[in-house]
Amino acid sequence: MECICNAQIGPDRDITSICIGQLWIFQDLKPQELLAITQAAQRKIYQKGQSVFSQGDKAEQMFLLKAGRVKLSKITAEGEEITLDIRKSGDFLGETMLTEDLEYPLSAICLEDTLTCGFTKTGFEKIVLEHANIGLQVIKNLSKRLASLTSRVGSLSLSHLEDRLYDVLINVAQEHGVKNQKGYIIQFPLTHEELGFLVGVHRVSITRAMKSLKESGKLKQEGRTLILI
Repeated sequence: MECICNAQIGPDRDITSICIGQLWIFQDLKPQELLAITQAAQRKIYQKGQSVFSQGDKAEQMFLLKAGRVKLSKITAEGEEITLDIRKSGDFLGETMLTEDLEYPLSAICLEDTLTCGFTKTGFEKIVLEHANIGLQVIKNLSKRLASLTSRVGSLSLSHLEDRLYDVLINVAQEHGVKNQKGYIIQFPLTHEELGFLVGVHRVSITRAMKSLKESGKLKQEGRTLILI
């Protein structure tokens, strides 16, 4: 069956073949439950330059980027906008809306016309009320995901997370920081929540990876300033 999203944005646009029902968060659902997820998901087209969400808004969306690209940016205390990452079609954002009452630490701005497929918190709660097993399975999948991330941070996979985190920090420092005799300097604050958003892991994992980077001598912290060696 052709993805419902294909009819939303036109035949001349590249669209990911990944369907929202194929995401890890919906693993092990029954066929009829996957169909319910696909049919209930909200598709929305954003124009180039439009915000998908803004820094400080309540985090009440989870969605798959079906087409287009968005930049993730942060406004510093000095009022400067800093682009931290670019997300493309096939990327999934926002699953933390199901586990924590958070605000978005960043803004997502469309770099081109963009199609999202997903749920608001209210919309997802509605489908769970109609299909109770969906909610139970999603909780199981979230728990397995968190357990997996936590265990990997405590094992050999910690080095891979360290590398990913270090790469993100280096990219931010090279583009938006300064370089001196100490190393690359990030002079604006980045919370573990924000770093987890960029790296794609839970902030608990970021805390452990940051500790490991400091112990290895790759990262130093002076107050709110990060120094990458």
